[in-house]
Amino acid sequence: MWRMRRHSRTICLSLAFISIFLHLLLALVSFSAYQQPCDPPTGTKQMDFSNPDAKGHLHMPSPSQETSKVGFDDQTVGRHGVSMAGPVESGRSKLEALFSHPLYNIPSPPVSEEDWLLKVKPKVKVSERSSQIWVSDNQDGYEDTQWTGDNQPPWLRFHLNISRWQLYAPHDPNIEPLLQQLATHRVVSAVQKSGGTQLKLVMTFPNYGQAMLKPMKQERDEETNYNLYYFSDFERHNAEIAAFHLDRILGYRRIPPVVGRLVDVVKEIKDVTTDRKLARTFFTSPVGNVCFYGLCSYYCSTEHAVCGRPTALEVSLAVMLPDLSLATRRTWRSPWRRSYSRSKLAKWETDPDYCSAVKKTPPYDKGTRLVDFIDMVILDFLMSNMDRHHYETFEKFGNNTFLLHLDNGRAFGRHSKDEPSILVPLEQCCRIRRSTWLRLRLLSQAQYQLSDVMRESLSHDPLASVAPLLSEPHLAALDRRLATVLQTVSRCQERQTGVGVSDFIKICLLQNQAGSQH
Repeated sequence: MWRMRRHSRTICLSLAFISIFLHLLLALVSFSAYQQPCDPPTGTKQMDFSNPDAKGHLHMPSPSQETSKVGFDDQTVGRHGVSMAGPVESGRSKLEALFSHPLYNIPSPPVSEEDWLLKVKPKVKVSERSSQIWVSDNQDGYEDTQWTGDNQPPWLRFHLNISRWQLYAPHDPNIEPLLQQLATHRVVSAVQKSGGTQLKLVMTFPNYGQAMLKPMKQERDEETNYNLYYFSDFERHNAEIAAFHLDRILGYRRIPPVVGRLVDVVKEIKDVTTDRKLARTFFTSPVGNVCFYGLCSYYCSTEHAVCGRPTALEVSLAVMLPDLSLATRRTWRSPWRRSYSRSKLAKWETDPDYCSAVKKTPPYDKGTRLVDFIDMVILDFLMSNMDRHHYETFEKFGNNTFLLHLDNGRAFGRHSKDEPSILVPLEQCCRIRRSTWLRLRLLSQAQYQLSDVMRESLSHDPLASVAPLLSEPHLAALDRRLATVLQTVSRCQERQTGVGVSDFIKICLLQNQAGSQH
């Protein structure tokens, strides 16, 4: 009898342990399933941008393949099967998680030969001086080297990888070496760039790379004077840097890479310049700081001089685009250009139906030019840039190409006030690119919050060790302005269909969850 009771007790304990184990296993399986994004993209693969082809080109996606379209299309939400929200993996930063998201890894076919901006001739004998082999003239200060497809400097690889669709690929491994060289390479020449309204220099490096320099004119936290008109404001070096990071976070990749640097005003500008007019503007301030002011339309005088501390000066350096003799650019006047008058209003400010006329005017009457322009409008609103009077494209690609987002120095002037007039094109036209809308929604989620990913991205810049490139009020303004953009899109959606965007998103997510059960 005693043996039977002992045997029964053993069986009960065994069954209890088995039951506990099965419950734990079921809970673990359920938790892992909960962590997976609903409705993953069908057939989506991670693109490999680490291996260039024989010509040094990196294969990159084209906007025409991401089904960009004029207008709001509810049926496109979730088209790529992305989950708009989801927990960020432990140990991974928000920025890494953002760039790993399917919306930033949409696959597309390789770029055709005609869609590259520059072409390199096939390698031939050295005696024939192939254009693929670059030999220096052994000038003073320049590197004595020859470049082939294997050892091209980062600036040249950047030029060779510009395509019809973007300046660089989403995961281009060349960008980090390019930024590092801009921030550390020895300067062999500095001359003032002609044109423009404010002081800027062209810096040249030993490997023949060039960068556009904009100097620090005021402290980062100093807001634009409310009594100043937008066209009278200073340009900011940190605005150029922040604009590049924001452009990349939005998935545009239409601003050339920009990096911050501390330069020595004497050793890296005054001593190496061949610009006599620039050289004559150097002087020493009463407190011993070395200053210069150059020649330009505005703020080029001893009262507005750029000064080192005593010789160290914060600047932004933007890699130069290919020379105009190699890649001609076309300048387009913005349809929503401001009057640049203290009293006169532009036509779009008085005509609420102004967009109807724009949509009938080339090049906005077909293709993606209008939604490309709206992309730029959203960028400008987020960083409060009112000075977008013109934009440029590469002439080789005609009207079927992206817009270059250049000259962003007047951005991030005010954080305490938003400028709703910048968003007028979006409000009047009610058009937005599908991928832009989805990414904006993603950046409004707590897991990928715009201010957080911007803070993290800017922290990698060399000048971040001196002080944050954007103050916290500017970062908070990004989130506030992003919410305004999404609200504008929602109002457009309601006007056109009578169905709120949030209501459709809810339906879409429910459909994704239902689909994942099958």
